[in-house]
Amino acid sequence: MKTWIIALAALAIAATGQAAAAQEVPAAIFTDPVRDAAHPARMEVLHIPSGGVAINGLAYVAAGAGPHPVVLLCHGLPGHEKNLDLAQAIRRAGWTVVTFNYRGSWGSPGSYRFANDLEDADAVLAWLRTPANAARLGIDPKRIAMVGHSLGGWVTALTAAHDPALIGAAMISPGNIGFLGRMPRDTAAGFFAANGLEALADTSGTIMADEAIAHADAFDFVKAGPRLTGTNLFVLTSDDGFAPEADRLAAAVKAAGGKKLSTVHVATDHGWSDRRIRLESEIIRWLDGLGR
Repeated sequence: MKTWIIALAALAIAATGQAAAAQEVPAAIFTDPVRDAAHPARMEVLHIPSGGVAINGLAYVAAGAGPHPVVLLCHGLPGHEKNLDLAQAIRRAGWTVVTFNYRGSWGSPGSYRFANDLEDADAVLAWLRTPANAARLGIDPKRIAMVGHSLGGWVTALTAAHDPALIGAAMISPGNIGFLGRMPRDTAAGFFAANGLEALADTSGTIMADEAIAHADAFDFVKAGPRLTGTNLFVLTSDDGFAPEADRLAAAVKAAGGKKLSTVHVATDHGWSDRRIRLESEIIRWLDGLGR
């Protein structure tokens, strides 16, 4: 009899735990919004000027009259995982999401360079803040947050470090190009060459290694920590080997007096392959904390 009671109690505890976990998942992850016939959710193809060319982008425009807050979503190197499931979930939560491809990546014209990644992010932000473009997409240009994965997390950190107008910046399993630039040249070149260069134009592992080495200090997001103390910064790490650099960034922000930093570590791979709902939940809850 006692064995049955213990078993039933264990099942009840497990069920309670599962229910609590389910309640923590934002509704936007599993519930479509009510359709707004006058202002339906939609997608818009974008061509954004940067460095003398027009890079390609896509806007996931949220339903409703707006103006909507915006998430600028930056992909990694080369961007096989573009986190478009995350983009859709964020849109269901009421944010318009803008993605783009850096110069020389995934069909955007130009040569692929790390410096160009940073310039392209600035160009997209400038484009979104232009009144005519903001009106076209129904967005609030004063309510823009950045979210970046892998190399996109590096782009996000260095952009937020000089753009205090952003309302927040989230880094997902960020890779620190400055750290990679301190590796031996052949090691760095081999690392970059193994990351799918067929998606990139006019570059090579050696070209990327040489650029990273030449600009190791400027490309080091840890050194940007003191300039991120006023940023609502969210750093998510995983079991991919990149977490120590992200932890160093968080420590640098705290040491400089930053009080708007939050961090979370999840046992998953670099692409969060088996924790997509967890990733979406973490980002949406963080965005909710920024307000609309």
